[in-house]
Amino acid sequence: MDETAVMLASRLTHLFDVVRRPDGREFSNEEVATAIARDQGVKLSGSYVWYLRTGQRDNPTFRHLSALARFFGVPPAYFFDDETSREVDAELDLLTAMRDAGVRDVALRAAGLSAESLAAVTDVINRFRRLERLPAGPSGDR
Repeated sequence: MDETAVMLASRLTHLFDVVRRPDGREFSNEEVATAIARDQGVKLSGSYVWYLRTGQRDNPTFRHLSALARFFGVPPAYFFDDETSREVDAELDLLTAMRDAGVRDVALRAAGLSAESLAAVTDVINRFRRLERLPAGPSGDR
C-alpha cells in the first residue's frame, strides 16, 4: 500500500472508531453506504467503503470523500490535510471522552473558568492519570 492509501484508511477507520450510532455501536460499512445514498444521493457500496478502510482503494472521487466527510460530520480536508486532521481529531477525542457522564459533569462544571483555572484543573487530572497509570489524555501529559 502506498502512503496515501494508508493515510486515508487510517483516518477513515478512526472516524468509524469514534463516531458512533446512537446506541453506542460502531457503524457498519453497509450502514454508512446506505445512509449516504439515502441522505445525500451519492451511490457508494459497503464493499467500496471497506476497500477504502483497508487501503485497497486509494483514489476515491471528491464526491465520495465529501459524502463520507458529511456523514461523519468532518470537513473533506480531514482526509488529506494534516493540520485539519489534527484539529478534528482533537475535537473527536474530546467528544469521545465526554460520552462518559462523569467527564461530562466535570466539563460542565469547568465551563466559564479562566484559562489559568482550566490549566490547573488539567494539571490535577494529569497527575491522577499518572497515579492510576493511565495514558496521557488527548492533549498530552504536562
